[in-house]
Amino acid sequence: MSTALTTTTAPETGLVHGSSLWSDAWFRLKQNRLALFGLGFFLFMICICVLGPFVTGYRYEDTDLPLKASPPLDKIISRAETLKKGEIKQKNLALSNIEDEFLELPRPERKAIAAKLANGEQYTAGNVRYQPSNQRHFFGTDALGRDLLTRVLIGGRISLAVGFAATLVSVLIGVTWGAAAGFVGGKIDNVMMRIVDILYALPFTVIVILLMVMFGRNFILLFVAIGAVEWLTMARIVRGQIISLKNQEFVDAAVSLGLSGPRILFRHLVPNVASSIIVYATLTVPNVMLLEAVLSFLGLGVPPPLSSWGVLINEGASAIQTSPWLLWIPASFFSLTLFSLNFLGDGLRDALDPKSAKD
Repeated sequence: MSTALTTTTAPETGLVHGSSLWSDAWFRLKQNRLALFGLGFFLFMICICVLGPFVTGYRYEDTDLPLKASPPLDKIISRAETLKKGEIKQKNLALSNIEDEFLELPRPERKAIAAKLANGEQYTAGNVRYQPSNQRHFFGTDALGRDLLTRVLIGGRISLAVGFAATLVSVLIGVTWGAAAGFVGGKIDNVMMRIVDILYALPFTVIVILLMVMFGRNFILLFVAIGAVEWLTMARIVRGQIISLKNQEFVDAAVSLGLSGPRILFRHLVPNVASSIIVYATLTVPNVMLLEAVLSFLGLGVPPPLSSWGVLINEGASAIQTSPWLLWIPASFFSLTLFSLNFLGDGLRDALDPKSAKD
């Protein structure tokens, strides 16, 4: 008698991998189309501002007075259609170093020159140079004949640099101040936060203006001055988070292990509020850029010949009647960048704190 033995295999169980806070946040961020648009557009703006000036063919200080205040995409080809029977009007050309010389040329020679200009070519006769109007100025030129596209991209570099650098300064000051106040507590916390309240009562713009007047206009001082007045809200946010965390069990365990106060604060507590710091820092960048634009309107922006988007908008506002493109082109770059940063900041807030999105 034989007995059949049957073996049963237990079903394979798949391993369940836990997900971190950042992987969950990235997953939620990818579901937010506005936030992804903001991230993509912001990265695109950084790339063109950093790399664009190298391919435009102009330096930001290059001037061409005969082509001053040329509108965007205004080429001699579009205006050569007005030529009839070899006649040409002086207003149809951007001429260098000539006024009446061209009109004194024989008509056949003028017609030949006009044909070359219409094809985007330059023509030189003796000491006279004829060139097509706005041959390569895609966004036109400003009142001094400088290429507006190059100046907008260079201005974007400076505006973004001020935004990032001033935000970094505000984060360093705000996180250190708020974390120390919340961790120490007691009278020291009370005194530190009363100082914050007093600074809150002062107008930020006036403080920055005073700093700029006292120490002079300087690119480095600009973002230091702005960052020095933008840290107050960051300090309050970090302080509140530290107060809610310092009585948790992991802090008691760190104290029982003999860790020092600064080590507990910056090694265990501050990393736990990193999500709040990142969200607020992202929303601080557009605020800093706006403040820099306000300072530029007051004549306290970056010193010439450098220019930021705020400086270009200020220059365009003064010429809005005659050259409106000098205003709306840099203003469009500036506005779209601010929108993208706000979309990204809101998306990061919802991704890192899902409860806020539900509320």
